[in-house]
Amino acid sequence: MSDTFLPVTPEIVLRAYMHGIFPMAHSRTDPQLEWFDPIRRGVLPLDGFHQPRRLRRTVKQNRLQVTVDHDFRGTMEACADEAEDRKSTWISDRIIELYTELNRMGHAHSVETRLDGRLVGGLYGVSIGGAFFGESMFSRVTDASKVALVHLVARLRIGGYALLDCQFQTEHLAQFGTVEVPRLAYRRQLAAALKVRGNFHAAPADWPPDAVLDALT
Repeated sequence: MSDTFLPVTPEIVLRAYMHGIFPMAHSRTDPQLEWFDPIRRGVLPLDGFHQPRRLRRTVKQNRLQVTVDHDFRGTMEACADEAEDRKSTWISDRIIELYTELNRMGHAHSVETRLDGRLVGGLYGVSIGGAFFGESMFSRVTDASKVALVHLVARLRIGGYALLDCQFQTEHLAQFGTVEVPRLAYRRQLAAALKVRGNFHAAPADWPPDAVLDALT
């Protein structure tokens, strides 16, 4: 369903998420939004996150600096950039404006990874109650987005979240324990998570790697 006749606001986007619906665009410059409610939903169980050994070592080495909400818009812009395996994006300029406003409202967050101060990876998503809706991630150096994901999952666990929604199951996400959930079962999980009060900033901003990994055990 498109939004041709609907003036979409950040508040409407939040309401849509609370009903299991999320927007996407056909291209970066497309002014219209399409609304999606997948029959099967990708969900990453917070108590079933799989960490490959090599990734644990990378996190422990602390080569990449991890920050939270330092550059939300920059993270979105990077997620929308063309990549070798993706010449078009569903993250339009309109979506960037809507979600940047959600970030100002405290309902959207980014986890960024930096190398020598340069933004090289990260992810962003929407937070409502005890549900976090992961939207997109990017990586410009090896494991940059994966390190951000490790920090995200640890942060959600410490913050008391009940649901990490990944929208769609992919081969990339499956390696971390993502599963597909039928729509009805997903909505039950969502309803329960919305009753929880998650705290995205419960973990300290300068969280040391050992504490991050401990939060996942």
